[in-house]
Amino acid sequence: MPLDCETAIDAHRITDAVSPAKDVDGLHTVNEGRLAVGDLNGFLPCTPWGCLELIRSTGVEIAGARAVVLGRSKIVGTPAAELLKWANATVTVCHSKTRNLEEITRSADILLVGIGVPEMVKGSWIKPGAVVIDCGINVKPDASKASGSRLVGDVDYEQAKLVAGYLTPVPGGVGPMTVAMLMKNTVVSATRAAASARRSQWPLQVLPLRPARPVPSDIVIARAQRPKHIGKLAEEIGLLPSEVSMYGSRKAKISLGVIQRLKDQPVGKYVVVAGITPTPLGEGKTTTLMGLVQALGAHKQRNVVAALRQPSQGPTFGIKGGAAGGGYAQVIPMEEFNLHLTGDIHAVAAANNLVAAQLDTRIFHEATQSDTALYNRLVPRIKGQRKFSPIQLRRLKRLGIDKTDPDQLTPEEAAAFSRLNIDVDTIMWERVVDINDRYLREITIGQSPSEKGMCRKTRFSIAVASEIMAVLALSSSLADMKCRLGEMVVAFNKDGVPVTTDDLGVTGALAVLLKDALEPNLMQSLEGTPVLVHAGPFANIAHGCNSIIADEIGLKLVGSEGFVCTEAGFGSDIGMEKFCNIKCRNSGRKPDAMVLVTTVRAIKMHGGGAPVTPGAPLNKQYTEENLELLEKGLPNLLQHISNGCSFGMPVVVSINAHVADTPAEHELLRKAALQAGAFAAVVSTHWADGGAGAVPLAEAVIEACQLDNKFKLLYEPSLPLADKMTKIAQTMYGAGQVELSQEAKDQIKRLTDAGFGSLPICMSKTSGSVTGDPDIKGAPKGFTLKVQSVYVSAGAGFVVAMCGDITKMPGLSTRPAIYDIDLNTETGQIEGLF
Repeated sequence: MPLDCETAIDAHRITDAVSPAKDVDGLHTVNEGRLAVGDLNGFLPCTPWGCLELIRSTGVEIAGARAVVLGRSKIVGTPAAELLKWANATVTVCHSKTRNLEEITRSADILLVGIGVPEMVKGSWIKPGAVVIDCGINVKPDASKASGSRLVGDVDYEQAKLVAGYLTPVPGGVGPMTVAMLMKNTVVSATRAAASARRSQWPLQVLPLRPARPVPSDIVIARAQRPKHIGKLAEEIGLLPSEVSMYGSRKAKISLGVIQRLKDQPVGKYVVVAGITPTPLGEGKTTTLMGLVQALGAHKQRNVVAALRQPSQGPTFGIKGGAAGGGYAQVIPMEEFNLHLTGDIHAVAAANNLVAAQLDTRIFHEATQSDTALYNRLVPRIKGQRKFSPIQLRRLKRLGIDKTDPDQLTPEEAAAFSRLNIDVDTIMWERVVDINDRYLREITIGQSPSEKGMCRKTRFSIAVASEIMAVLALSSSLADMKCRLGEMVVAFNKDGVPVTTDDLGVTGALAVLLKDALEPNLMQSLEGTPVLVHAGPFANIAHGCNSIIADEIGLKLVGSEGFVCTEAGFGSDIGMEKFCNIKCRNSGRKPDAMVLVTTVRAIKMHGGGAPVTPGAPLNKQYTEENLELLEKGLPNLLQHISNGCSFGMPVVVSINAHVADTPAEHELLRKAALQAGAFAAVVSTHWADGGAGAVPLAEAVIEACQLDNKFKLLYEPSLPLADKMTKIAQTMYGAGQVELSQEAKDQIKRLTDAGFGSLPICMSKTSGSVTGDPDIKGAPKGFTLKVQSVYVSAGAGFVVAMCGDITKMPGLSTRPAIYDIDLNTETGQIEGLF
């Protein structure tokens, strides 16, 4: 400094490009500002600091001394004056416009010079006995030197040494001290970084809650809380600036590089939150999860991360509403959480529909072209050259064709390469859209004359039902995701051989579309604790869990004494079973405890209570104490406790308190849960009280996680597909047997013959009952579970068994939430979300 350049450069931009926490030169505006206000805990600028240490080494008392600083540069003069001022000297700063300069300098007990003029300060300028610090370094012609020049300072050394009490030489005075202070700052910086890396507890700024009575609507509560800047939260939990991509000030994406950086970091405790068989209103599973993490983080001072799925827009605009939790236990901002977030679901939909477009287009082109024409278009000659793309070379390898020159293939090899020969009756791939649209449940495509009569029936699914969403959730890295994308089976050919997305040539394009979507999203709770939001597969038609990557990042960030709390969709019979048998089988992680969410309302419904209908008032059975009805519904609770115990997990039952509940009802549930083998059973009031209302739950979870981990999977991969279905149905549902349709039997044989027999099972069944019939409540035993059809999600790595009439495209009700959702054009705020 000043920067040596031909084109002018803004020096402030250069120095401020360095993080203040790593600014060992002490030149960042933040560190300079701290010095200006007397905060000496930042990095001090090296040359002024070195000068101060030189002055102190003389033994001359600085406090009360008159100090004169010649020069006001950013590097020396200005910060040196500040340091002397905070050392209690009386400081005068002189510069090129100062009058009576020589008179002022003669009054100085301490004279510090940094003006860049060779030997300007003469002996007559110096008070006898003064401390003179010469910060200048200039080149002066000197014929007596071999180089023809010598270095001199801003002080005439030969004159000054006759007057000054102490005088720094040039060179060899201030320069070595600057280096020494630079080294000291570097050591301090490294020490701070090491201490931060070893720090076991986050310096988390908790956001205070002031619960109102009566409890306002979710969106009113969410808007009343001002979130922290997401960059501040990222810093608090140990993320580096380079690992965080901001999407505004309230959400961000986290780089996968965190996993590599923290690869040797011990992981925290892993807790899964599941539910009993819910009513159509839901029992507050996400609300309980958010209450739990707010209690652990804000009230028990534990490092904790909530790991959630991103909600689909289908329920948001339908009946169920959003999925940010509720009351005083929410993810904020809830409108951003429930809508587009960072666009991950849209990326999944685009990738899914690209596969569908390529699939149908490939069938069309194979049907309308000869072998030669098809091959020539797939491998065109461009500017006289012809070559296979990498993805085409992979297809050749799968076909056993060991050739790389397109002109060397025989006609038979070229035909085998070009034709996928897809059997349209076996196509398993569907288009998707992220809204509820019942009229897309069955459609006909290809009706335009340009498609030459090649029509077929197909359907749309909701976007989160796409296999690509499951791939996103189960991938462990970018390379793993790309591999899984290429392995997805879209259909079988006419010889019964699987046709994959890699055969269609779209693997690389899919990876490009999903590259950013693989990074988890960072948000926060109402009390300022971190929330990772990533992936959103439904639990009744997919595996219903958030991503492995989000959990892995969370487990590394919280450290060995921290917690990652994640959720599994719907009841434990659906989401939790798949969390264990599919997600944990893929990740290799072993959960330490299971939180089972129950409500008085749901147990009464399972005891024979009146139907619970969204939008309709609750029957008085649910708003008045009814211990007899509650007791009749207990078998459903006991089945779900048994489900958790089947995996070797301690089960902590959380009774999500509702306003109409009575203490006697809570006590009945609590005693029944403990008698059934639950580790603990507590009443939680987090909806009304935030984290404070879930402190007993947090304490029970902490205690449960101190037990030895005895987690185990339900079945081995080698078990035949049908036997895996039976194992799940008998253990998780209480079924007596599984009945396969003839179609399902044929599909199981086809999948087994194709090499998919060792994959885990993803049971697709109703969430409204432990049976396959949504109208059957409670927990019946010995029933027959019917499996209508079976298909493979090879990229995701599981086989799906369809039990009952499960639609992958929900429909809108007569009065969906659409009627209440609006945009206030004056404030720009979204209204009506819940």
